[in-house]
Amino acid sequence: MSPRTIFLSKLLGLYLVLIALAMLAHRQSTIDAMTALMHNPPVLFVTAIIAMAAGLAMVLGHNVWSGGALPVVVTLSGWLMLTKAALLLFLSPQAANAVFVTGLGYQQHFYLYSAVPLFLGLYLTFAGFKST
Repeated sequence: MSPRTIFLSKLLGLYLVLIALAMLAHRQSTIDAMTALMHNPPVLFVTAIIAMAAGLAMVLGHNVWSGGALPVVVTLSGWLMLTKAALLLFLSPQAANAVFVTGLGYQQHFYLYSAVPLFLGLYLTFAGFKST
């Protein structure tokens, strides 16, 4: 296993676990923040630029499609980050709100949208620390 894969697995895993736990601990604040973000075009634009840089760094630094589940999951995470950043960057704020908040039912399915990063983060953290 590549040291880069192990490092990114630990980094992404711990990040996702901590963010998901914070989301769960502050449900209404998270929903309010997502709604406010989608209604604030300048902040949405800056957020999309930062997310684009992170997604590009992941894709350029770790584009590994073989070697087991862990490298592929890390690579897919980078591609998902890049795709979401591109959507946020190129969709109008109204379209982004329609897709990410209204269309996906963020408030109604909040616990699902919190559980996915939590379990992905737990897997990446466990696999990353187990690989060392």
